[in-house]
Amino acid sequence: QVQLVESGGGMVQAGGSLSVSCAASGRTISRYVMGWFRQAPGKEREFVADISWRGGRTYVTNSLQGRFTISRDNAKNTVYLQMNSLKPDDTAVYYCAARPEDSSWYRNVLWGQGTQVTVSS
Repeated sequence: QVQLVESGGGMVQAGGSLSVSCAASGRTISRYVMGWFRQAPGKEREFVADISWRGGRTYVTNSLQGRFTISRDNAKNTVYLQMNSLKPDDTAVYYCAARPEDSSWYRNVLWGQGTQVTVSS
């Protein structure tokens, strides 16, 4: 079983940058698709980005393209989310997620505990 632990969240002013990390333990994540989701207060959890297990394919949801970047280091069992030009609307709890390559984000998903990102205006 894989355990996911996020870190790097915090408070930043609008226009600033922040990077959050997700360290996996218990088992290598090298064969998992890794992703980031977020949940703002009063809203449903939404997909942010994901990356294939080799890192050759990345996808960032349309509304965040150009500002957010996902990457991974399988040797370190870690996935990253770089967030630039942050806006107050980006305020949310950011969750790391992992799923087998042959699954989808609707089943067999492992979740981290989340890390709070707050963007002040």
